[in-house]
Amino acid sequence: MALISTIRKNSALIVVLIALGLFGFIIQDMMGGQNSIFGSIQPSIGKINGQKVDLNEFNRTESVLYAGSSGDIYSRRSALWDYFVEKALIDQEAAKLGIGVSKNELNDLQFGPEPSPIIMQRFMDQSTQQLNREQLNAIKQQITANTLPATARSYWAIQEQEIIKDRMQTKLISMVSKGLYTPSWVAEANQKESATMMEVVYTRVPFDAVDNSEVSISDEDYENYLKENPGLFKFDEEARKIGLVTFDVKPTKADSAAQRGKIADFIVEWRQATNDTVFVEQHLGTIDGAYIKKEGLLQNADSIFNLPVGAIFGPYVDGNSFRAVKLLDRKVIPDSVKSRHILIAPNANLPLAACKARIDSIKNVIEKGASTFADMALRFGTDGTATSGGDLGYTGLNGMVKPYNDLIFFQAEQGKLYTVETQFGIHLVEVTGKKVTSNSTGVRVAYIGEAIRPSKETENSRFEAAQRFLNANNQDVESLLAAAKKTKGITQETSPAVNANEFFLGSLGSGQQPREIIRWAFGASKGQVAPDIFTFTDPVEFYTNKYVIAGLKTVIAKGLAKADQVKEDIETVVINRKKGELIAGKLKGKSVEAAAAQYSAKIDTMRNIRFNQSFLPNNVGAEPRVNANVFKLKQGQTSNPVVGNGGVFVLNALFVTTPNAATDINQLKTTLSGNARSQVSNRFMPAFRKMATIKDKRSKYF
Repeated sequence: MALISTIRKNSALIVVLIALGLFGFIIQDMMGGQNSIFGSIQPSIGKINGQKVDLNEFNRTESVLYAGSSGDIYSRRSALWDYFVEKALIDQEAAKLGIGVSKNELNDLQFGPEPSPIIMQRFMDQSTQQLNREQLNAIKQQITANTLPATARSYWAIQEQEIIKDRMQTKLISMVSKGLYTPSWVAEANQKESATMMEVVYTRVPFDAVDNSEVSISDEDYENYLKENPGLFKFDEEARKIGLVTFDVKPTKADSAAQRGKIADFIVEWRQATNDTVFVEQHLGTIDGAYIKKEGLLQNADSIFNLPVGAIFGPYVDGNSFRAVKLLDRKVIPDSVKSRHILIAPNANLPLAACKARIDSIKNVIEKGASTFADMALRFGTDGTATSGGDLGYTGLNGMVKPYNDLIFFQAEQGKLYTVETQFGIHLVEVTGKKVTSNSTGVRVAYIGEAIRPSKETENSRFEAAQRFLNANNQDVESLLAAAKKTKGITQETSPAVNANEFFLGSLGSGQQPREIIRWAFGASKGQVAPDIFTFTDPVEFYTNKYVIAGLKTVIAKGLAKADQVKEDIETVVINRKKGELIAGKLKGKSVEAAAAQYSAKIDTMRNIRFNQSFLPNNVGAEPRVNANVFKLKQGQTSNPVVGNGGVFVLNALFVTTPNAATDINQLKTTLSGNARSQVSNRFMPAFRKMATIKDKRSKYF
């Protein structure tokens, strides 16, 4: 009764609590699962003109197209993003113009007489450089019979979209190309620019003729340069510069001595080993069936080649490793070998295992005398030698792919049958002749090695040094970099400006750690130093090879950069401009000879130069200001000093060849239009992207 009384007294509160509980369940149901009111909202990694790029679709496409790939994951994601962007833009434009690809057209692009470039590239027979029709037809049959494996179906579906995108892009490019036209006045001006030629005597005074201490640079100089060259530092999205301090981890003398001692101990064991192959494989070395001539030994050739069979040379330094080599055998190598073969190449309907089984069957038939090699080659051979009994004639050493070469030169006895696998398939091989004229000797060798790498103690010591440095200089990035300049044994740099999706960072290159530093930087405040040290690993030996401290130095907003944000990038050119102005002032009104004498500069001549010439001869290179000024000169006239990219020029026009009027202006217009059309395919997509509104949110996920 007391409980009921208590409930009655607090009935209002209980009703509220029950209502809140029910409301919580309703909200949870609304928010959770794909069937909730928010469940249909898929994560997006960007928008192209308002069209979302679905994260799940992006990931599925990556997993299908790059299954088993060992390439740089960041490079492939960047390429895949470009594909999604381009496909969206092409689809949108094609829809506006009513352009599409029909079912019949798509079928022809996949299996017809003139397939898509994508099909040509992916189904190219590497041995013949021709389309592998047999493989393509086998896939077509599987698609028709609905027996294509699930993974292959997924791949083919994505490939179809790639083919459609490529075809529609080709149609759009064709439309743009056909719309290009060259007016007569453009053709006439081009003819004049191309045909007017000059011979010029000149001198060039290099900028280093003036010491840096002779010029003073102000903020105004930097700002003026940016105003005159606004396109050089215009950013389409926010960018950031990152200060980097690197502690390289290198092996000490003690580390090196330990590695050498390890190889020396292995040599003692190797001398006692009863099976060289097992020993070498256990020690991750290399052993090969090939015999090498003396000139093929890249290091210590005399010492190794003259060893007795079974002897070991080493330890010795080879690059970044200590190595030891054992001479296993010595023999005379034929100058050339004649052979014949039957090649069974795998395809969609004949996997490699089936090729091996077929070759074994053919081998048994020939060895039993039931058929000849030539007959079996004609019946079963899949390359061009089938009609000639598989005969490959005589070939010199290393004239064939390595597995085939090693078999016929070093292992096969004449008249016996052997099988070997190469990149082309499975071969049944018979050596039918050998020529030995030079009696050249070759040796068979095996190697073991040990990388010269820092020990764990060295790695730990270097990390502790980096940690102490960070603790002492983590106030801001400027203090960090200033301290690094004064500290021996470490390096400091400021990265180029990077965007939020970049994965390449200055001297650190590309990969996971550079990407992590960039991701950190885009969540940091200007001047902030990262609290953690970034660890880099050697890509070959997988030891820690550097520790990096990072700090955010500059934040550059979208649009034109400010002078102080790119000062380091333009400092040299601004100083050179100032030097150029100083030199030009001293040379004003002087002849080429007088200018050269004043600065002990060389006088040279440029012949047959044209106004529209991109690069000037005599290693002058790209000098647009020189081109512009020199073609204002009349014959015999000397220019004012010209401040160029590579110094200050004074030029005199020795000869000017004036062209006659164009005789066939229509032909010239056709040529110029053709040149312009040939550039459309390269410029089409960058222009499309520039006009689009693209929101890239990949950095949120990758």
